[in-house]
Amino acid sequence: MDGMVLLYVGISPKRPPANGDSASKQTLRSRVRYHHRGNAYGSTLRLTLGVLLADELGIGLRRVGSTGSRLTFSDGEAVLNDWMAAHARVCWVEDPQPWLLETPLIEGVDLPLNLAQNAHGNFHAELSQARARQRELARSLPVLPR
Repeated sequence: MDGMVLLYVGISPKRPPANGDSASKQTLRSRVRYHHRGNAYGSTLRLTLGVLLADELGIGLRRVGSTGSRLTFSDGEAVLNDWMAAHARVCWVEDPQPWLLETPLIEGVDLPLNLAQNAHGNFHAELSQARARQRELARSLPVLPR
């Protein structure tokens, strides 16, 4: 596809709980929408992209809210939205049990932006360290009100 490379795989809904609790009501549509318009607190993909693009986009991870427990890019989320609109592409495969496809895909394809189930990946250690550095920096800064 014109030089495009698959960088990340995610699924929706997640595997139903083994304890009989209610299954996730999340849909593929809601998950993709959140990745593109949500925030880093609720999207590991946004967190990863923001960390990797922080210097280029002039954004940084920050603690927000009344308790400061949520980490987002604050006003930088809009900048990340714009970058994703211009550069990110999405494709999908529908499957009634997507959790059965996730592990074989992550194990069989080099997906540098996936961390979970991807310790074997070539970029895993570097990405983990970059995310940890951004979290550490965010925790050293004052909490933003929103």
